[in-house]
Amino acid sequence: MGHKIIFKKRFTNRLSDVLAFLEKEWGKKVADEFIDKIHDAINALKKHPQLGAPSLKIKGARGFSITKHNRLFYRIEMNKIIILSLADTRKKNYSS
Repeated sequence: MGHKIIFKKRFTNRLSDVLAFLEKEWGKKVADEFIDKIHDAINALKKHPQLGAPSLKIKGARGFSITKHNRLFYRIEMNKIIILSLADTRKKNYSS
């Protein structure tokens, strides 16, 4: 039995912001490609929950890069993978 994926509101809000920005600046195709990368990352996490490196910014969390500028943070709790946040790595304090 695999892990159940739970999305925190902070993640869904950040994802919406990133998608809106990508579509406005670069078009729907780029936004759709980003969504594909998110889906691929979540599918990889289901198979390999320890995929990400321990986060130095968020206690008890792990993280990995989705793109050059975006990092996904998550936490493993029992049989759940909780997707915490999506961070822009270009910002100085990207633990949000």
